[in-house]
Amino acid sequence: MRVELYVEEYFYELFPTTSVKIGDTYARIPPETWENWFNDWLEILHPQIPSAPSYEIGLRLTDDSQIQELNSQYRQQNKPTDVLAFAALEVDFPQSEEMLTSVPLYLGDIIVSVDTAQRQAQQQEHSLSTELAWLAAHGLLHLLGWDHPDEESLERMLEQQVRLLNAVGITIDIE
Repeated sequence: MRVELYVEEYFYELFPTTSVKIGDTYARIPPETWENWFNDWLEILHPQIPSAPSYEIGLRLTDDSQIQELNSQYRQQNKPTDVLAFAALEVDFPQSEEMLTSVPLYLGDIIVSVDTAQRQAQQQEHSLSTELAWLAAHGLLHLLGWDHPDEESLERMLEQQVRLLNAVGITIDIE
């Protein structure tokens, strides 16, 4: 099993000379690292997702203005947010055998605001790359049908995110 990840670094295209830095950690995560993380995460989550030879996910790293536009358009909330996930597979979506065996199975798109992630990383006192991984894992769970309408489901989702980050060598404290 593997994932075909399409990373679009819109944020870094907008600000090519900006070196986002928190402490001694540079934030730009190479596409290969993202792909490795998503492969590891899907391996862990595999029992909970439709079986397919490979998976496809889009990851867009953007800024507050673009994510605010999307948040307003799709969620009717005219403000920036940290992560949006647009799932291709809905729970009631009819899945034919042909679709599930097609290569690759498209799971959806995750959009992360680097601006918001940077602020949250400073508030949480961890690196920007840790925050970006945290938000990407959160987005992935949303693509796979996880949601957090109440405190109990949010707690389960956050615990799963910690598990996913630990699997790629990132320790995070959510207390």
